[in-house]
Amino acid sequence: MKSTIVTAKPGKKIRLSKIDPAATGGIKKDAALARAAEVREKISVLQEALYAEHQRSVLVVLQAMDTGGKDGSVKNLCTGVNPAGLKITSFKPPSLEERDHDFLWRAHNAAPGKGMIGIWNRSHYEEVLVVRVHKLVPKKIWKERYEQINRFEKHLSQTGTTLVKVMLHISKDEQKERLQARLDDPNKRWKFNPGDLKEREFWDEYQKVYEDAINRCNTDWAPWHVVPANHKWSRDLAIVDLVYRVLKQMNPVYPKLSFDPKTVVIDG
Repeated sequence: MKSTIVTAKPGKKIRLSKIDPAATGGIKKDAALARAAEVREKISVLQEALYAEHQRSVLVVLQAMDTGGKDGSVKNLCTGVNPAGLKITSFKPPSLEERDHDFLWRAHNAAPGKGMIGIWNRSHYEEVLVVRVHKLVPKKIWKERYEQINRFEKHLSQTGTTLVKVMLHISKDEQKERLQARLDDPNKRWKFNPGDLKEREFWDEYQKVYEDAINRCNTDWAPWHVVPANHKWSRDLAIVDLVYRVLKQMNPVYPKLSFDPKTVVIDG
């Protein structure tokens, strides 16, 4: 199977229009589902070791257009792993308290501790995405945020957190179908937000600011990965494959025992 993931390289610009959101890498749905289940089992084993090692952490950042599959991707990553080793954060509009601090304050507070896998549904990148599209802050402010983000992510990397930044890439037509599906299904209507239709009007502008965020904040210590996400089953496989590769490269190990288990006798 050919990987569908497009990993940005520092110094080379990503163009979302050049990436097919419907790409599957040639794998069929049934095979993708079976492969994803196998990979999740491997992730589960590595997660236990990461949790026990208690020295490093992983942070998965998920960004996407509305209906891009962030919630589904979170569920996909959580399947089969120990919830005690997960820290999931959904970034909503900043609260009054959060607005009283710098824009990275809430992100730093949400960073995973040692031994944990953190999953962010949206992230600090909203402060260079929606903020730009809707002109919520002056250009002078948001323009400086790219370098501030890079320094923040470098700090996380230097202190033991491996970042996995994922942009779930869907087409405008696919978004239309998903919005309609939410309206048509009584069990999904609660997810429909009329405001999503207003945001849809800014599709082209969002594509531009997403490209800027990816290209300006793509570093050796925190590269961006664009995952074609029109097909949910293909998206899910790509994401678990990516996280598995990261964990495998980290190679977490169980801590050395401070005693000889052969000398331990449990009475009774």
